[in-house]
Amino acid sequence: MVIEKLSLATINATSPYLVKIADDGKALCFITDHDAEMFITFEKDDLLHNGTVYQFGISNPKKVRSPKDPKVRATILAIIEEFFAKNQAAFLYICETGDGLQEMRNRLFRFWFGIYKDREEYLFLPQTVYDEEGNDNYAALIIRKDNPQFRDLVTEFMNTVNLLNSKPEH
Repeated sequence: MVIEKLSLATINATSPYLVKIADDGKALCFITDHDAEMFITFEKDDLLHNGTVYQFGISNPKKVRSPKDPKVRATILAIIEEFFAKNQAAFLYICETGDGLQEMRNRLFRFWFGIYKDREEYLFLPQTVYDEEGNDNYAALIIRKDNPQFRDLVTEFMNTVNLLNSKPEH
């Protein structure tokens, strides 16, 4: 499991919030100054087959708001850095759609990654996938440019997005 590979000491050396392993052992968690409990997950994903890919998740199950908190961004980026330091993998970020706030989540994550100091080392490839009802679903592939499967994973991701967005002929 990817969580076991990550060093909490390394993450917490740069993270403004104290990151711990969640009680279930399957996620990392931290509590913000606004008492929002944030969970970060990396779940093996089989959407792409040309390399190791995890689905990256950020959740706030109690829905406590932590408005304009730059420490949340810094903490999540510290976790992402450690993930890539320990894994020759890519990850998919898919914005949750249950509450209709996926566009806002997409803008926020794009902003966070856009101001990330080491962003030149990564490809952040955001895409929109349209479902049968015409809803926008936001996803991104994030991969280090030195990943040995870089070209294959990027190509497969774009082909998958194009396939999902193509309308079947009747």
